[in-house]
Amino acid sequence: MPRRHSKLFKITSGRVLAGFVLLSAIVAVLSEPVIETYFQKQAGLQGQATLKLTVEGLKGALQRYEPLPSLIAERPSLVALLKSPTDPELLKRVNEDLRLSAYRLKASDVYVMDVSGMTLAASSYQKELSFVGRSFAYRPYFTQALEGGTGRFFALGTTSGERGYFFAAPIEDNERVIGVVAVKFTVDGFEQAWRNADHQIIVSDLRGVVFMASRPDWHFRTLRPLTRTEIAEIQANRQYPADGLLPLVNTVEPLTEDLNLITIEDEPSGYRYISSSEYISDAGWNVRILVSATRARTQAFAAVLILVLGIMLIGLAVAFYIQRRAQLLERLLTQQAAQEQLEVRVEERTADLNRTNAQLLDEVAERKAAETRLRKTQTELVQAGKLAALGQMSAALSHEFNQPLAAVKSYAENALKLLERQRTSETLENISRISEMTDRMASISKHLRNFARRPMEKVRPVALVQIVNDAIGILQPRLRGSGAKLNFSKPDEEIWVMGGHIRLQQVVVNLLTNALDAMKEQQPVQIDIALQTDADTCVLSVRDYGAGVSEDEMSQVFDPFFTTKQPGEGMGLGLSISYNIVKDFGGALRVSNHDEGGAIFAIELVLAGETANENLEARAQETAAE
Repeated sequence: MPRRHSKLFKITSGRVLAGFVLLSAIVAVLSEPVIETYFQKQAGLQGQATLKLTVEGLKGALQRYEPLPSLIAERPSLVALLKSPTDPELLKRVNEDLRLSAYRLKASDVYVMDVSGMTLAASSYQKELSFVGRSFAYRPYFTQALEGGTGRFFALGTTSGERGYFFAAPIEDNERVIGVVAVKFTVDGFEQAWRNADHQIIVSDLRGVVFMASRPDWHFRTLRPLTRTEIAEIQANRQYPADGLLPLVNTVEPLTEDLNLITIEDEPSGYRYISSSEYISDAGWNVRILVSATRARTQAFAAVLILVLGIMLIGLAVAFYIQRRAQLLERLLTQQAAQEQLEVRVEERTADLNRTNAQLLDEVAERKAAETRLRKTQTELVQAGKLAALGQMSAALSHEFNQPLAAVKSYAENALKLLERQRTSETLENISRISEMTDRMASISKHLRNFARRPMEKVRPVALVQIVNDAIGILQPRLRGSGAKLNFSKPDEEIWVMGGHIRLQQVVVNLLTNALDAMKEQQPVQIDIALQTDADTCVLSVRDYGAGVSEDEMSQVFDPFFTTKQPGEGMGLGLSISYNIVKDFGGALRVSNHDEGGAIFAIELVLAGETANENLEARAQETAAE
């Protein structure tokens, strides 16, 4: 009887163990895909965080280089070169300026093309593979810029053989496009950083052509078959090497709404990746991150193994429990040893899981810290830009108000003296002029503009002779104080030009002030003002009898903050502001030296047309309307 009971016990224990083994096998088969999908999603979410940082880096590079062509296109030397492309000295200077610009901006190339697409000057003019003399009319960025917009294009350089992104902007002369300036930056630096990571990055265009990748062998591979039209367009633009557009065979399986499983068929036995993508609309780029699915599979296998072990441990515990009931006394020590061994195994497995979780938490913390540093850096850059803009505006406002304030002070002092002498009418006249100066300062604060931005005020016909008279009236106290002789032959009739009364008056005041400053160390002080008109334009020239402008200063005299005065006597903004004001009116401000000595500043303005002259007399006193 005891043997029969023992045999029954053994059969029952074996069945329990067999049942748990079968249960473990079923659970492993059913749970493995679910667990693997979970780890794939987790890996995909981590990849999305990395993808966002990658996309922000690419967007930052695009935003950094996008405005550069427009800023470079505003250089007067480029307009002069396009008008005189055979001038060797001008060409040499522009080439060197472009080379220095490319070096300072960390751009691959900066070059200027005429309307036919022929490159006249380039930063690479000293290199063996220079852009000079090459036509890029086939490039879309050239066509886009020639039409007046901002050109954008990514391509393999036909001259340098380097991949890069091109930005282009039109060069205008009196609102007429006469050429194009382009800036190119390479992408090798991004790829070098990507290669050190444990994931793959690919950037493709709207046709599915991979032009950037962490793996060089994926360059110019296509993610889908190209149509004949697309191939013809690529060949026409010479965007990519036609013989290098080989397919990168892949299959895509949806994982979630934002994640996919991609199998690269070109890899041995087909290599699977967890993929997520983000679209950069400005450039038309699709940035995709590929995280290896092998790690997720390994993690899923480990999780399933732990689950199976847990089930088996439960089965063993049940079996041991049954054995314990049957052989409690004789197997007590053996069972205790086995239980201790099981506890050690569980602790080891738990420690492994804790270490894995700790590593995951450390990685999450590192990524959060990197995101925090990125946000802090971006905030500091924005704040620095605000402070720089505020400083420049404060300097400009200070300069623009100094002259009217000086006039107000002079009129106020004269009014006090006249009041003491009971010359009431003249006192009232001085007080009226102070009120006019106050209105003028309010108008100046309303219409002051930055150098890099056109004012929104409409240009209208204004009386030029009246403006000159007003400017002389503003500076009359200083003219008398310096003993200056002012020669101004007024024409018999008023001259009407296109502009703004207050701002054009400010230009004349700036020029007269500079003339007085140029002769403050000499006697006598003499200033000549002349007006000359032809069919369409009027030239107002102001000549001093000072030392003139040197050749080195000639090219910088209209630059912001350039001044030859001693510290504290000026900030170098007057001529730069005047230059931009006249430019807004469709005119030009030039400087030259007189043969007999002294400097001549000439303002060229557009004469008002016949239609605009119909009501000019009624507008003559509307100077406060600005």
